[in-house]
Amino acid sequence: MRGRVGKLRLELNQPNAASPSWVLTVEGPTAVGKTAFAIALAQAYKTVVLSADARQCYREMRIGVARPSPEELALVPHYFVADRSLHEPLSAGSFEREALALLAELHLDHRVVVVAGGSGLYVQSLLEGLDRFPPVPENVRSETRTLLERGGLEALQGALKKEDPAYAAEVDLQNPHRLLRALEVCRAAGRPYSSFRLQRLAARPFQTLRLVLHRDREELYQRIERRVDQMMAAGLEAEARALYALRRLSPLDTVGYRELFRYFEGEFSLEQAVGEIKKNTRRYAKRQETWLRGQTDLIPFDPDDPPAAIAYLRGRSDFASVL
Repeated sequence: MRGRVGKLRLELNQPNAASPSWVLTVEGPTAVGKTAFAIALAQAYKTVVLSADARQCYREMRIGVARPSPEELALVPHYFVADRSLHEPLSAGSFEREALALLAELHLDHRVVVVAGGSGLYVQSLLEGLDRFPPVPENVRSETRTLLERGGLEALQGALKKEDPAYAAEVDLQNPHRLLRALEVCRAAGRPYSSFRLQRLAARPFQTLRLVLHRDREELYQRIERRVDQMMAAGLEAEARALYALRRLSPLDTVGYRELFRYFEGEFSLEQAVGEIKKNTRRYAKRQETWLRGQTDLIPFDPDDPPAAIAYLRGRSDFASVL
């Protein structure tokens, strides 16, 4: 809907220059209900939503990434939603730079900005900065790609589990790009990829409160099943077919698309592809929950009760004056 700042200057909710700026993150596993919750907070604080989702930023990907509906997007201004093409890939590093510049503008007119966190790495890059990894020599890069070509995804998975079991326990093991990157760093540095992470938090010109949404596992899985069915009914197969020619682009190596691409290639029946989407989405949600449990500063809320979060924020002495 909206993306880069340009000449943006919103006139609503003009803040006191002496007051601190805030970022409220709404985090949680896929399908937990982050979109509606973030919108409710943004409406309460007369502010905007900045999406920290690694896929919703692409115009060509709508159904398969659960992009907020036109009706939801009309309720409050959104940023980093359908603001660029697949041919302009957004990395976590470029998201960090663009989002910090955007926040600097938004905080001129809004004491608080809501961040809807879909991708843990993007949220981390915005709040803490990215870890600095060593350069990878070309021979190491070539070695890991040869491993993938000869042994497939299973070879990468096995190597990473051996060389960095801590990272293997939390990474998306179906994502060859992340596995390659981690192995490259392991072999270039002679130490685990995970040992380079969270070395130092970057200073930020705003204060942060991180809210996390949680549902029982059975309820969350039921929501995932329903959402995949709704995506298929809304035309996900046709959307994926229209993108099939671009399948080599890294943003399309994503749950919901890669399974349908395999169906188009005759590897799966349509029924099997839909089953794989549901299974892989459940696995992704489980990995997200594992990562979130490792965070120490998350404040839990019921996804169906945004007023409870608003009441909690109103009761905090450091935040109460925002409204």
